[in-house]
Amino acid sequence: MGPAGQSNNTAPADRSRRRLLGRLATAAVGFSVAPAVLAAPRRQAARRLAFHNLHTGEELETTYWRNGYYVPAAIRRINWILRDFRVGRAISMDMRLLDLLHRLDGELDARGRFQIISGYRSPQTNRMLRVRSGGVAKHSLHIVGRAVDIRLPDYGLADLRDAAMALRMGGVGYYPRSAFVHVDTGRVRHWGY
Repeated sequence: MGPAGQSNNTAPADRSRRRLLGRLATAAVGFSVAPAVLAAPRRQAARRLAFHNLHTGEELETTYWRNGYYVPAAIRRINWILRDFRVGRAISMDMRLLDLLHRLDGELDARGRFQIISGYRSPQTNRMLRVRSGGVAKHSLHIVGRAVDIRLPDYGLADLRDAAMALRMGGVGYYPRSAFVHVDTGRVRHWGY
């Protein structure tokens, strides 16, 4: 028996989760450099992202970084799939956000499509969502292309949240009732609803 009469036997799912969290913590220490350094041009493997926009049904799989440089045509396609579908407007998303998503996909070894709940939001869409929900910030980073709300198929929301927090590359919001995780390139912080 452990503390307070608890059994030392751990369920297989708990052990698996602890191993994942341990690997993520180790990886986070090794990648504690500033996000701008991650985007610096240098020769290394290509970076790929895959998306499924749940509102429009659109899907995209693209290599957005190759041979040390961002690929402009791929970035334009990513900006479009992350657009505010309500007003049909796209803006340039923060490259650090794309790198964060790439790192998150790699840490989880997910190889799936990020399901997009919300990417860019126009100010009018953000105001409308604030009226409907208490969880929408007045000066949301979605408005400036620095945030995205996501799910990953076949991955639990808590695992996605934990992996994003371990990266320490920005803010992480956990919304289990709405079934998504928010990630952004703002200061490192976390919250839940």
